[in-house]
Amino acid sequence: MVGRINAVASAQVPGSSSAIVPAYGLSYELMDVRAQKLVASWKIAQVKDLRAAAHHISDTIYQKLTGLRGIFSTKLMYVSVTKEGSGKRLYKLQVADADGQRPRTLLESSEPLMSPVWSPDGKRVAYVSFAGGRPAIYIQNRFTGKRIKLTAFSGINGAPDWSPDGKKMAMVLSKDGNPEIYIMDLKTRALRRLTHHYAIDTEPRWTKDGASLVFTSNRGGSPQIYKVDALTGKVSRLTFRGNYNARAQVSPDGHDLVMVHRENGQFHISVQNLQRNLFTNLTKTSLDESPSISPNGSMVIYATQHKDMGVLGAVAINGNIRYLLPAHHGEVREPVWSPYLN
Repeated sequence: MVGRINAVASAQVPGSSSAIVPAYGLSYELMDVRAQKLVASWKIAQVKDLRAAAHHISDTIYQKLTGLRGIFSTKLMYVSVTKEGSGKRLYKLQVADADGQRPRTLLESSEPLMSPVWSPDGKRVAYVSFAGGRPAIYIQNRFTGKRIKLTAFSGINGAPDWSPDGKKMAMVLSKDGNPEIYIMDLKTRALRRLTHHYAIDTEPRWTKDGASLVFTSNRGGSPQIYKVDALTGKVSRLTFRGNYNARAQVSPDGHDLVMVHRENGQFHISVQNLQRNLFTNLTKTSLDESPSISPNGSMVIYATQHKDMGVLGAVAINGNIRYLLPAHHGEVREPVWSPYLN
């Protein structure tokens, strides 16, 4: 298969003769060169952002070829850390294109920022901020910058994760003693404790159907991945290989569990097929962390080290494709893939 794109440039004057904004009409085709026939053709009447149009075209062709919705028009969110002249660190919450280009800063802070997560519609983000010297969970509008403090209990306020319907937030709180998983109703702010164990329960992530969450716990003696029913609180263990598995996320189709797995003292991104119980290391580097699955379930973004610099890496969930996204400024950590934004 090959593609062909034709562009016709024009000019527009949107409301003012003093500002001429170039626009383009695009047509593109997908050809089967072996069969010597046209597979499909498309047209875009008016384009002002050629980069966004290229991502859209890539998504369209990818879906035509694979049957999966493309991820070229999605976004990445992450925390970047730079050292200032005074030696202090500057933390930035940033959003970039899926290839790491065009980063935009949502928030700057001299205090640590952690655990960013997208709302299901992509309009808001949640994160942990240490502004004021103690951890608190915030929700921020991605477009207006307006933010609210969701929790600021004594002790740990961490690891927020939106439910798929956007009505609830899972989180880790230690206000009653040791770290436990809680669920908050975002309309009423009512809290419900989901786990009850003397061990550390942390890093909750909802499954796509909203019926359960996966989380990390050392209740078996070492960090492993567990699943808890969101209504009943019934817990079952999912991982048994090795003595360290953490930061898990279930793929959108519910078939795969992606996690950080330690093997021979090295931290890799690994995947466990939940139907056949097959376990595969996706990465070969030594200090990989914070995996996040793309909305179509085909790729995993993660943080890693490259030439003593924190960068982002991406790997196909079948392990066939790997690449790095170099940091534009400073260290990059805790990447999160966006949902589909339209």
